[in-house]
Amino acid sequence: MNRTLQQADALFDLGRYEQAAALAAQHLVGNPDDVTALVLLARCRHHLGDEQQALTGIEEALRVEPDSVSAWQMRAHVLLALKEYQQAESSARRVVELAPQHWTSHYTLGAVLSQGARRKHWRAAYESARTAVALAPEESDAHFLVGLTAHQTGNHRVALQAYETALRLDPDSSQAHNGLSLLLLRRRRLRPGSWTRAAEGFVQSAALDLKDRQARFNLETMAWGTVVGSRWVALAGTIAVSLGSAHLRAGAAGTDALVTCLACAAVLVGSWGGWLLFQARRVPPRLRRPLLLVARGSRQVLGMAFAVALLVVHAPLALMLWRSAVFSALAIPLFFFALVTSVAGRTALQQRAPKT
Repeated sequence: MNRTLQQADALFDLGRYEQAAALAAQHLVGNPDDVTALVLLARCRHHLGDEQQALTGIEEALRVEPDSVSAWQMRAHVLLALKEYQQAESSARRVVELAPQHWTSHYTLGAVLSQGARRKHWRAAYESARTAVALAPEESDAHFLVGLTAHQTGNHRVALQAYETALRLDPDSSQAHNGLSLLLLRRRRLRPGSWTRAAEGFVQSAALDLKDRQARFNLETMAWGTVVGSRWVALAGTIAVSLGSAHLRAGAAGTDALVTCLACAAVLVGSWGGWLLFQARRVPPRLRRPLLLVARGSRQVLGMAFAVALLVVHAPLALMLWRSAVFSALAIPLFFFALVTSVAGRTALQQRAPKT
């Protein structure tokens, strides 16, 4: 490998793909049949999102060297990005045929199969990942793929162990942090503290990889879920105030009226105080700022917060204006507005979910 290509390879490792591509292209002017340079240029274009150009470069590399393992591997990844799953699988299987003794061959096949919609593909992906681990037990990526494919097939115990092993081998693996957090979030009702650990993992994943849209989206979903859950607290206060206001309009006076007002106030303060205390324990100070920043930038979270805020404001006003049955009745449309907002927000988030 000459000096220009070495520099291009170093720039690629630093994530400076445009500069690396320029140097690789410069090298290819005088060496058009250099397979290493062709594959490197294709890798740069793949990371820059230019999949068609990347595929063209890979096809040229395979024309020069039909049995190039690196070219077939890159072809599988590019075709996967283009959602050409069958061709990507064929390329990945060709890699295994050419280099069955190398862990990256099985890793590539497992990564491709894990993107399939059929469950049998997930099981095959899991077996490929296990083979990769057997060939390279110290490779974090191989353990991560075991975790991912075990997670897909519902084997959460194995997935948890694999993610934790991947992080032990590489504490800076953003994808392992993200995968483990997703698993913990799913099992949050079974393991106390899982929600907090999941949020910490998403924050860590986003910090390690600034281009990781998945971690940021997951944080946004967690923030949205927190606000959505508060609507039931608001509903409890609304029901208590509605019953109290009805009792006051029915003729309660003196001590009876005072007790009714105090009881409603106690429900409002107690329910929201308990909810805030629960959230304060669940979300430690180091996580509050990242979640708040994500929430401020999300229309879905802000919309849900607005709907809940209307219920929160309505309850004490309805208690103070208890003589107005019309104002108290506003609680019903306000709650349905919150329900509609939650459904619309969930739908919008699902549509915006990045590809895993």
